[in-house]
Amino acid sequence: MKISIMKSYLNESIQHVSKAISSRTTIPILSGIKFDVNHQGVTLTASDTDISIQSFIPLEEGDKSVVQVEQPGSVVLPAKFFVEIIKKLPSQEIHMEVKDNFNTFISAGATEIQLVGLDPEEFPVLPSIEENQTVSIPGDLLKNMVKQTVFSISTHETTPILTGVLWSLADNELKFVATDRHRLATRSAMLDNAEGVRFNNVVISGKTLNELSKIVPDQNTLVDIVVADNQVLFKIDRVLFYSRILDGTYPDTSRIIPTSYKTELVLDTKKLSESIDRAYLLSREEKTNIVRMQTMESGTIEISSSSSELGKVREEIEPAEFTGDPLKISFNSKYMLDVLKVVESEQLMIAFTGVMSPIILKPLDDSHSLYVILPYRTTN
Repeated sequence: MKISIMKSYLNESIQHVSKAISSRTTIPILSGIKFDVNHQGVTLTASDTDISIQSFIPLEEGDKSVVQVEQPGSVVLPAKFFVEIIKKLPSQEIHMEVKDNFNTFISAGATEIQLVGLDPEEFPVLPSIEENQTVSIPGDLLKNMVKQTVFSISTHETTPILTGVLWSLADNELKFVATDRHRLATRSAMLDNAEGVRFNNVVISGKTLNELSKIVPDQNTLVDIVVADNQVLFKIDRVLFYSRILDGTYPDTSRIIPTSYKTELVLDTKKLSESIDRAYLLSREEKTNIVRMQTMESGTIEISSSSSELGKVREEIEPAEFTGDPLKISFNSKYMLDVLKVVESEQLMIAFTGVMSPIILKPLDDSHSLYVILPYRTTN
């Protein structure tokens, strides 16, 4: 293998694929990035068995020469060092040559580096996926859906299925659900081109979705999603992102969402967020995060918290609307703030069916999102 390649293109591809490299792998070959060079261009691949990412660099882009191939070939190079060194090379053109025993020589300007490469034949083959179930989604919408649900996943490996986000698609509606049994986030969106495509119980690790979000461009690029038996493939420009689907059956969360409420409040999202944030400062010191919310006879809403060492904080905010029974409820303020950070609506409806029933949060101008937080039972 012998090539010349533009540093900016190589660096961008390395940044994409390196997200699939685990620092804790017990398989030496998986700590490397695989290079495949042919007369179409250069393909980089990395994998940690749960996710695999492949990035393609073409010979030319527009009228610009990107790669010059003198000799095709393959090699696996140690990722940790390679990722760092390419960023720091002095010139914009990089020359790479693989010689006997996969020894790889890299030069740029006056800098020369020799790396010990590994046999590409030992690198695992990427999953083969039948493209029967394929849908497309705008990249910015996909990133938004991930951001508005992934914070509710469980961080406990004892229930692996809850460390992921549940995806389902029926009647052109894509829906995400995430829960850690104490809170729940749902977000749905109508897709234009999903006729006849249906799937459910597709659960993708929250960690994987966070890595995917970093690769998806901010602009409105379409992402193709291919769902197979135990794998999902995301196609983003010249990047292929493979993810394993988590094993197990996701719990039925529909039963915990009430359909009628005894109390409904409409509050300004920003004011509520700032008020709970101040109360959180004290509750955090108490290691409980508990904040109380109650309706006052005057029609205002009181937010309060206390710390046995520091004291108390209380403030009142005016609701835009208030209907139903008076209420006094305690909840985890961090869970509430997590929701308020991702709500894009200026006003938020908070609904209750009783003191120990789930707290429902609905952004007022967004019918596609819904959040649930379980309240705390407190002594006072």
